[in-house]
Amino acid sequence: MREVQGQVVVIGAGIAGLAAAHRLLERGARVTVLEASGRVGGKLLPGEVAGARVDLGAESMLARRPEAVALAREVGLADRLQPPATATASLWTRGALRPFPKGHVMGVPGTASALAGVVSEEGLARIERDAELPRTEVGDDVAVGEFVAERLGREVVDRLLEPMLGGVYAGDAYRISMRSAVPQLFQVARTHTSLTEGVRELQAKAAAARQTGPVFMGIRGGIGTLPLAVADSVRARGGEILTGTPVTDLRRTPEGGWEVRSGEREWLADAVILAAPAPAAARLLRAENPGAAAELDGVEYASMALITLAYRRSGTALPDGSGFLVPPVDGRTIKASTFASQKWGWIADENPDLVVLRTSVGRYGETEILQRDDAELVDVSRQDLKAATGLDAAPVAARVTRWDDGLPQYPVGHHARVARVREHIARLPGLAVCGAPYDGVGIPACIASAYAAVDQIRGDLRGVQELTAHPVQSLHGGAGE
Repeated sequence: MREVQGQVVVIGAGIAGLAAAHRLLERGARVTVLEASGRVGGKLLPGEVAGARVDLGAESMLARRPEAVALAREVGLADRLQPPATATASLWTRGALRPFPKGHVMGVPGTASALAGVVSEEGLARIERDAELPRTEVGDDVAVGEFVAERLGREVVDRLLEPMLGGVYAGDAYRISMRSAVPQLFQVARTHTSLTEGVRELQAKAAAARQTGPVFMGIRGGIGTLPLAVADSVRARGGEILTGTPVTDLRRTPEGGWEVRSGEREWLADAVILAAPAPAAARLLRAENPGAAAELDGVEYASMALITLAYRRSGTALPDGSGFLVPPVDGRTIKASTFASQKWGWIADENPDLVVLRTSVGRYGETEILQRDDAELVDVSRQDLKAATGLDAAPVAARVTRWDDGLPQYPVGHHARVARVREHIARLPGLAVCGAPYDGVGIPACIASAYAAVDQIRGDLRGVQELTAHPVQSLHGGAGE
């Protein structure tokens, strides 16, 4: 295994690119990070509403994987790590807020009784039939919604699986790959005839492991402060980060290195890590690696918007808990709401006179809602919030954040596409890819792929092979994540 020596250019300054740069500097490389936009952080964005610090992008990170929490500690955020003040969420369905069911794995129950009150009596009876049904073959991959509907009925998918996967991917459960998005359930499907029996086995193993500590973690000041701290650490170690610098060309040099161009500027690199979204990566790879470019051209994205609202605390009462999810089948506009002041203690502490919450809109294939202007999105959010919680006060401030093409989709066969991309990339030494289009959309997944990319350009493929075979499952962080 060779050490990382010389100049490495990282293209993209989202959390994956920044994590790659941070690890490269630890390995002794000279690093330049090039970012097309005017800021670092990608989908992690700190902001404010009515003077209150909030997240305008992702607002929690999975703590049961080590990468994200460990990186936060490494860059000096250890004393600002905070778990949610409450992890109790609700489901807004059948005209009422109902306690979010327990005893399930990503919405798939171990017993029918776990979903009592959420699905109908007919739906509960349909779940019970799982134990009597013949085996359902999954082959190399299957849509998670299709498989669960066949085993347990469509109600389970429409009432529980859809809102959970919609929160993670803004996707359609009937298209999303079970193998890539819910690998735990895929292994169960391959080894068990009964899905509910397999889920109970997963639950028993989890109980025996006795994992302690919170499932999710936040950061005082917002998850959006993580990339800023990583960027500061990169600069302090001698790395260079250039924003507003879109890469226009990527070429192999006759000596076996890389030429990276942004307009009239040029960098010569011994290695390149591409941490850009799939369309940008495809464009840059088209000349040197048309096979990888063609595969990346096929990656689809979903758009969404977050509506952040601030209310005067006096006269504003919300139900207990962190918020609620909304099944698409109920025909509402919003897909979730997070009661941020209740979920994150630091927001309440810093803003005792305000109540901050947010809603999210937009799923894969939904275009009409996102064509509405900001004022309309605020109005429809307020209407749905009133119907769900009775909240009828006027907000003192509102902010709409649009994430156009923000979430890569993992349809059936995604794992095979990622494997083909990496087979093509492997033919060009000194090149690696990382980020949300590959092995998981959550923050730990992006960081894990960054570290694997660093190892790859050192000649160590074990991390890449492990991620390709076992993508990181991204969970839903309570409500509104």
